Amino acid sequence: MKVDYRQAFLVHDFALIEHEGNLVGLIETTPEGDTLLIVNVAVEPTRQGRGLGRRLMGYAEDLARSQGLKRIRLYTNKLFDRNIKLYASLGYRLDREEALNGGVAVHMSKPLS
Repeated sequence: MKVDYRQAFLVHDFALIEHEGNLVGLIETTPEGDTLLIVNVAVEPTRQGRGLGRRLMGYAEDLARSQGLKRIRLYTNKLFDRNIKLYASLGYRLDREEALNGGVAVHMSKPLS
């Protein structure tokens, strides 16, 4: 995967969670029409299972609502079953699956009220 983060930092929103000066989680988002796309969400492996992912996802929902957006969407690797279960528990629904780079991408979205 080749990402130009210099460009991404100019056009995407990044929210970070730090603990004792160390980055332990982040979420990267960008608006697309009436939708907020979650480009990336990550939590340091030793910090997973402590609610940081849910906190980051909640931040994205608050951000989308503050911008008047109608839904949030994301995509992830089908092999990341734990993430897919987390997103489903947060109200995201499966929209579609597609072959991508030798794997399967799972596209999910959540309408905002």
